Amino acid sequence: MIITLIQALYDPRVPMPQEIEFFEKALEDIEFFDISPQIYWLLKQRGQLVQMPSFFQERLQQKYNGALYQNVFIRSQTKIALEKLEEAGIQTIPLKGTFFAEKYFGHLGARCTSDIDLLVHPFDLERAIHCVKSLGYTLEQERIPSHFHWSFSKEIPDSPIPLTIELHWDLMKEKTSELNMDEFWEQATTIGSYRYIKELSDYHTFYMICLHGWRHNLCSIKYFLDIIQMIHTLQDNIDYTRLQKDAAAHKTLRRIVRTLAIVYHHFPHLASIKELPIKKGINLWWQYNAIRDRNHKTYMQYVNWVYYEFFDFDSMKHTWAALVNFMYSVGNMKFTHKIKKM
Repeated sequence: MIITLIQALYDPRVPMPQEIEFFEKALEDIEFFDISPQIYWLLKQRGQLVQMPSFFQERLQQKYNGALYQNVFIRSQTKIALEKLEEAGIQTIPLKGTFFAEKYFGHLGARCTSDIDLLVHPFDLERAIHCVKSLGYTLEQERIPSHFHWSFSKEIPDSPIPLTIELHWDLMKEKTSELNMDEFWEQATTIGSYRYIKELSDYHTFYMICLHGWRHNLCSIKYFLDIIQMIHTLQDNIDYTRLQKDAAAHKTLRRIVRTLAIVYHHFPHLASIKELPIKKGINLWWQYNAIRDRNHKTYMQYVNWVYYEFFDFDSMKHTWAALVNFMYSVGNMKFTHKIKKM
């Protein structure tokens, strides 16, 4: 149901269904994927919200209001962290979060944010950690070898969930690509009156969002929405020729191509906005039912998982690194389970 609803929101050629049963099921999907703010804002922007059944409107607005209040708080906490890093002279780029919601969806409450993601240079990591710890983010996640970010959290009064800052120094696991972060930094521009706080270019933001969707194996419709919204917002400002060239050099081409091919397959109207210049016949394997129903088990689901884990890489070297990472993760999970039983 949710795919049909999103198609109707973005493609004027697709009529909006009118049946109450459709909206009941669509609402279940929306809440399952936690995308109420996006759907609410898209409907409101298009003047279609008032045409929806009252129960549908009310539930979306309730969730949207909650996301807005949460984002206001996270934006204020992000500003505090950025000012601390600016004071220390540490170059920092906010990733996704409230900046992304406002710039690409058009409103602070249009996309829910639960933590703060910041990109820093590897050589600034220790100083950045000192800064965030000085702000109370002292609950430190165990460092995961080969990973590309480190999480620090602090307790929030009257909240059962702590607020987390993730300090990134890369976008991909070590040895699984040749991604050159210097290129991202070189084209980043300063934000407002800051000297050291920057934002990614539109091009590199789109590149990042595609990689982010792939990293999660497109396990939620929210990753589709991020990519679709950016294509609608940027249109011809997205340079697919450059993206193919860079992804080939960075050894991320298979990941980028399959991610975009899946999104375009389920939302074909995107081709009329920005044509995807890739060969036909790519094995997609991705299934909506597999992410919507945890008990849905099919041959294609397992093939999709195997492709994602081991064959979405541009070289055997990176496939081998992915296999080593996978074996380490399995071993670590078994060890953790054994410790908990003791």
